[in-house]
Amino acid sequence: MTAEHAFYDFDAKYLPEENTALDVPAQVPADVEARVRELSVAAFDALDCEGLARVDFFVFPDGRVVLNEVETMPGFTSLSMFPRMWAASGVDYPTLVDRLVTLALGRDVGLR
Repeated sequence: MTAEHAFYDFDAKYLPEENTALDVPAQVPADVEARVRELSVAAFDALDCEGLARVDFFVFPDGRVVLNEVETMPGFTSLSMFPRMWAASGVDYPTLVDRLVTLALGRDVGLR
């Protein structure tokens, strides 16, 4: 965050990027990254999510990882975290959309 935005509020989230510094991927130790990945999958599975979700955490200075929320329909604009995270892993926006559509088309239709 910048001095102007001590908290990730509406302005920091939706106004131009020069107002907010984002680390994608997060700069955390490897063991914390592994724990976040493990807990993300566990939360996704426990909630019986399908398709896409963004699982958010708080990471404390002592390394504790606490689940904050599971966003089952995360933002999908160029400023949104979900496509940014995939881009950082090497999956560009068109490829991401193609993967999600392909997954959706492979599912059964109707109520579960």
